[in-house]
Amino acid sequence: MNILKIAVQKSGRLNEDSLEILKDSGISVSNGLNQLKSSVSNFPMEILFLRNSDIPQYLIDGVVDVAIIGENLLIEKGGGIEVLEYLDFSRCKVSLAVPKTFSYNSIKDLEGKKIATSYPNTLNSYLKEKGVQAELHQISGSVEIAPNIGLADAICDIVSSGSTLFQNNLEEVEILFRSEAVLAVSPVIGAEQKEILNVLRFRIQSVLKARKSNYVLLNAPNAKIKEIVKILPGMRSPTVLPLAQEGWSSIHTVIDKQKFWELIDALKSAGAEGILVVPIEKMVL
Repeated sequence: MNILKIAVQKSGRLNEDSLEILKDSGISVSNGLNQLKSSVSNFPMEILFLRNSDIPQYLIDGVVDVAIIGENLLIEKGGGIEVLEYLDFSRCKVSLAVPKTFSYNSIKDLEGKKIATSYPNTLNSYLKEKGVQAELHQISGSVEIAPNIGLADAICDIVSSGSTLFQNNLEEVEILFRSEAVLAVSPVIGAEQKEILNVLRFRIQSVLKARKSNYVLLNAPNAKIKEIVKILPGMRSPTVLPLAQEGWSSIHTVIDKQKFWELIDALKSAGAEGILVVPIEKMVL
């Protein structure tokens, strides 16, 4: 039986979010503590729990067919690996940061300086593009302490909330790029595995669309229906159902979560009442 081998981070926040989106996609995952591999009972898939930094090479070599991984690692280590989907979680930045006592005006201030980083390839490319030469010190983990112990004048690392920089008296001065978790595919994936991947990708797309949308129900006088329908950005056209109360209807539609609060005042002004917002579990188009 052909199966799809998917890699996810062994531990940490990316691991949790990766397993959540798989479970939301109908994949029954049973992973025990410190388990390195897990089979799936209801889908032709095997999950490998790997160190994040190792996943790009496993994709390149075809050891795994697909992976959920931070785009930042693909940019650093995964040349030629295709991104199929952006998954809208584990957002971060790869940034340059310096001590707050460093008088920083532009990237040129790092000329000849020592920079500690876990992203030497990414940083080298960025500095080359900016015409800056610096001495790089590659570090795995705890990059932020390098300036405090005199190892470097600056750092280049991932930044999420910025709290780690704050705790180490550092400030972000350059953003190299923004990153999030992605679904990435091996360049040597087999034809049978690609068919299974297409099914998985369809499921993930349905979950992602649902996460970004809300189902909205509201009541309105019939005389106001046309005006309200013009306001609502439905998938195609809102559903309009008559209420028991004569002259009134219920209007149902799906809207982008981000747009709801922009629309609410316009809907109320147009005569909408009893507005109900409901989360969507899956959305298949």
